[in-house]
Amino acid sequence: MDLGAYRPVLANRDTRDALLLGFLIRVPMWAGAVILTLHVVSSLGRSYGEAGLVTAASTVAVAVSGPWRGRLLDRIGLRRTVGPSLVVQAVCWSIAPWVGYAPLIGFAALAGLFVVPTFSILRQVIIRSVPADQRRTALSLDSSATELSFMAGPAIGVWLATSWDTGWALLVCELTSVAAGFVLWVVNPPLTSGAAEGAPAGDTAVETAGETVGATTGERVAADEPGEAGRAEAIAAGAAVSDDAPRGRAVRGFITLPVAAVYLAAACSTLVLSGTDVGIVAALRSFEATGSIGWVLALWGAGSLIGGLLYGAWHRSFSVFWLLAGLAATTAPVALAAGVPSFAVFITVSGFLCAPTITATVEQLSRQVPERFRGEMMGWHGSAMTAGSAVGAPVAGFAIDHGGWQWGFVVVSALGVLIAAAGLVGSRAARRRGGRSARTARTDSVHGLAAANIDH
Repeated sequence: MDLGAYRPVLANRDTRDALLLGFLIRVPMWAGAVILTLHVVSSLGRSYGEAGLVTAASTVAVAVSGPWRGRLLDRIGLRRTVGPSLVVQAVCWSIAPWVGYAPLIGFAALAGLFVVPTFSILRQVIIRSVPADQRRTALSLDSSATELSFMAGPAIGVWLATSWDTGWALLVCELTSVAAGFVLWVVNPPLTSGAAEGAPAGDTAVETAGETVGATTGERVAADEPGEAGRAEAIAAGAAVSDDAPRGRAVRGFITLPVAAVYLAAACSTLVLSGTDVGIVAALRSFEATGSIGWVLALWGAGSLIGGLLYGAWHRSFSVFWLLAGLAATTAPVALAAGVPSFAVFITVSGFLCAPTITATVEQLSRQVPERFRGEMMGWHGSAMTAGSAVGAPVAGFAIDHGGWQWGFVVVSALGVLIAAAGLVGSRAARRRGGRSARTARTDSVHGLAAANIDH
């Protein structure tokens, strides 16, 4: 482990600016989500279930918009994608705080469809701005900054909603998010190495070749990246491998079986996390310690923050499926807690692999998907995580209703372990196939050279 690995990353101005801007954008975003629920319950006099429908409408809209918005980023660039979003967001959230329940659902859904894809944009900037061997460290910093914003945002949202009228609080938070998006539009950071160098956006051969050669000269390729490993071995053997060469059967130009497996891991990770979120509330209510929910959630986030920083300083990357297995396995023991003190300890430990698992999904996708598809790649990643969250909460809730709060943790943990085990088995089989393909490519290259020498 080398904490000094963060020094060159933080010295990079583009990365540093993206991390700071990401924190400033996400704080009002998290705060606004909390205020929206409190607005529906307190100002509109509706139930928490009805507040959940508003959140669900917004969440589904965001999930649907992710790939579409990402594809626009790839095709027309940041400003032409973000500009219309800012207009729609400003109009929706200027009106939404002052309407009734049914129109609010419509405005929340419309705002979700045109949400500024800040996670996708900022992670693309970070991936582009650092060398391949610093990518994990930079993405870990981004995950840690996200945890900090998650710890700060809801607390600020609750304070605003209890100090002001919820309508004004919602207006201020959402328009602050729009203002932060406008700053992003003004800055207009390059999203690809080609754009940064003034080359066409699709020109990614230099970056891809650099990553692959880097893998052959010391950088450990993640265990479930057989395509990259095979390409690296082929290049080392002298075979010509193009970045545009097919890596198995691809859907939409880049979604191959290994890529889909990483998306499944991303969805399963948020399934575990959203189930844990519900389980925390249920457990503390059972302990008659509802007032402890805030600081226990903060401990959970702090555990993730520490884990993310340690993972970024580690000397190698890990397969996302090993990290998912660890995340799920450390979640199950929370069910053994006998009171608030032991629960706080277990939940802090379960947080250590949250940020590393999310970081690993982004890192591995960035290595498996050509740069020209990176916006859409990040859009599908966000949709996968949103889908996992949408499944995890009701699954945990069903288990809690029928077996007690302990079963919420047990069930999501078991699902996480099963998906991780399936992914590890599948990646091992794919790695064997990749190894055979690399040996074949090396043999064909040797035979080709021999034949060329004979002809000469």
